[in-house]
Amino acid sequence: MGSDSGPVCHIGSVAVFVMSDLELPIRGRTYREPEGPHSMVVRGRDIEAGLQHVAARKDCRAVAVIGLPKEDRDLSVLAGRRLFLVDSDGARLHDFAEKALRAEAEVEWIRSASPPFDRLADALLPVGAVILAAGSSSRMHGSQKLLLEFDGRPMIKSVIEAASDGGCHQILVVYSSDEVRRAVSGDAELVYNPRAETGMASSLQAGLRAMRTDMEAALVMLGDQPMVGSRTVAVLLRAWRREGSRPAVAVAGGGGGRWTPPVVLARELWDELFTLEGDAGARQVLDKRPELVDIVPAPDSDRLDDVDTPEDYAKIVRLFPRPKPTQKA
Repeated sequence: MGSDSGPVCHIGSVAVFVMSDLELPIRGRTYREPEGPHSMVVRGRDIEAGLQHVAARKDCRAVAVIGLPKEDRDLSVLAGRRLFLVDSDGARLHDFAEKALRAEAEVEWIRSASPPFDRLADALLPVGAVILAAGSSSRMHGSQKLLLEFDGRPMIKSVIEAASDGGCHQILVVYSSDEVRRAVSGDAELVYNPRAETGMASSLQAGLRAMRTDMEAALVMLGDQPMVGSRTVAVLLRAWRREGSRPAVAVAGGGGGRWTPPVVLARELWDELFTLEGDAGARQVLDKRPELVDIVPAPDSDRLDDVDTPEDYAKIVRLFPRPKPTQKA
């Protein structure tokens, strides 16, 4: 369980060190030796220099190798690091991955002649989800709204599935009630917020504190938005990982340039979020500084409605009625 006490130190904007001659439109791209924690991309022909860099820089968290070398290499310096491999030769991929696994690297690979941007960016810039589920449901007249049925299961399950299928590397549910804890069960990591009654700020901060250190951003989701699907999550992550994107990326909603959760928040924003109090979320920071936010449209297949009242719940039940079981012959 997470704690919301004690100081937290966060890094600034993450860097992706491109060691070889690769044109990658990826967030934080740099061709110079970076300061602080970073990821690295290197062609197989330059892997010797890449391994020397990893050996010298303990803060190099992840490595992508594009086009694998034919000669064997000592991969022991990759122990404990994420490794992403791209090559068109399946046998070479298999052999290199086996060696890297024996060196205790965390390995992912794809058979391809060129690096697919989305898979590469996903490996180098992992994002975790913080699902806020510690509210009191005061307007639902005694019901714990996150347990109300949507698509044949508690609505909190739909939000967890969207985060997982959309590409989040870690999923945290911040809760306060035992009912929510039991409903989530083993589907996500649970973070208890003993100060939930003080408002949203404490839940957001509890989730951020529990995020793994290798997560470069947090996707903040509301537990009462069951119609936000995996496509919306994937669109947000893809937009945030693109070169030139702003520290926060959110979904358009409400007209007039307004945005609505879910919202991706880069680590460089987290220190400011830890200063919030009461029922204030990221909006209190971002609405004052709109230059920090990119706003993207949600896929047509998803809706952003949240569920605060019995009327809200009746509306989503009308929009998405549970399919009736078919009669068996």
